[in-house]
Amino acid sequence: MNKTIKVYIGLLLLLFTVVIAIDFSKPKPINWTPSYNELHKRPYGAFILHDQLKKLFPESEIKNIKVTPYEYFDDLYNWEDSTYNTSGSFMLIQDFTEVDEVSAQELLDFTSHGNDVFIASNYPPQKILDTLSIDIKNQYDFKGKAQLNFANPTFKKDSITIEKGLSNYYFSELDSLATTVLGYQKFDSINRINYVKIEHGLGNVFIHLQPVVFTNYHLLKKENKKYAAAVLSYLNDDTIHFDSKNKIGADLSRSPLRFILSKPALRSAWYLALITLILFMIFNAKRRQRIIKIIKPLENSTIAFTKTIGNLYYETKDHNTIIEKKITYFLEHLRREFYLDTQLLDEKFVKNLSLKSNKDKEYIQLLVTLIIHLKAKSSCTEVDLLKLNKAIEDFYTK
Repeated sequence: MNKTIKVYIGLLLLLFTVVIAIDFSKPKPINWTPSYNELHKRPYGAFILHDQLKKLFPESEIKNIKVTPYEYFDDLYNWEDSTYNTSGSFMLIQDFTEVDEVSAQELLDFTSHGNDVFIASNYPPQKILDTLSIDIKNQYDFKGKAQLNFANPTFKKDSITIEKGLSNYYFSELDSLATTVLGYQKFDSINRINYVKIEHGLGNVFIHLQPVVFTNYHLLKKENKKYAAAVLSYLNDDTIHFDSKNKIGADLSRSPLRFILSKPALRSAWYLALITLILFMIFNAKRRQRIIKIIKPLENSTIAFTKTIGNLYYETKDHNTIIEKKITYFLEHLRREFYLDTQLLDEKFVKNLSLKSNKDKEYIQLLVTLIIHLKAKSSCTEVDLLKLNKAIEDFYTK
């Protein structure tokens, strides 16, 4: 390794060191991405809510669901007497739910057996909306703050005003016979329904359209926690089945190298291969072959010269000479390309040219006959020249 490469490697390592030092010296930026994850302490995580559930429901057991609702409740269903081996409230908090149709139906079945389902989401599962005759709309052009309040006068003091992370989803259609309006949201003096209770079977489905109020950021502001507590106060003081965002298998890496890196032997082989490749690139850098200069071949000016002379003859109307030159050049092409003897343009020549050029024999015969005719003609016209030129060009192109 020569001195120059060592200098380059040293500068590269120094650059990496400086970049890493600058990166570590910077304050860690706040992650404002909504996650609603009960383990995240970021502004839009749900750590505080999950941590305070035991205080909100002191007599309840908090169970985290780390599989789909269908897998969870189906295992608790007793097929002999058509009952569930558990009771309580299912709780789901997320901006846009990822509940599949089978799980949504399982939640409806769980509700019909006298249990509660609480969903705080901008848009709940479509299966549940369709079953409960609910329609939701979104007003995109809203501005400023939103006031959240309750229909029950008991919770009048628990109303709050929020600004960040808002959406303007609201209930536009409800089944009035089965639905009880519990709360509203007001944008620009327009009051719309955002919290309802819908009776289904022996239980109830609670839907709240502003999940952001249950995030860490809003629970820590002013008295917002009282609003969240009031929303959840409608649930029974029974087991809370909390839908966890940390599903089984979700923490596994999705990298294609996951299997290789999980095995010590394969991992060592992978790192060794990478190191070998880097060393090969470093040592091979000084052994590269010099760039070979491209030498442009000498230009064949015969064709250009012939065209120039042909144009000169054409301008002087010397058609015989032009025809003679074109025939001479064409026959030269046949000798060079197909190695044919062009002294005698007889039937044998026509047959050989047809075979070597892969062209129809009759077409070759007409072309050769035209050449013989024009060579024997004492005075050729412009029409003869054009006819010969077209015949020769057709031979080249077709």
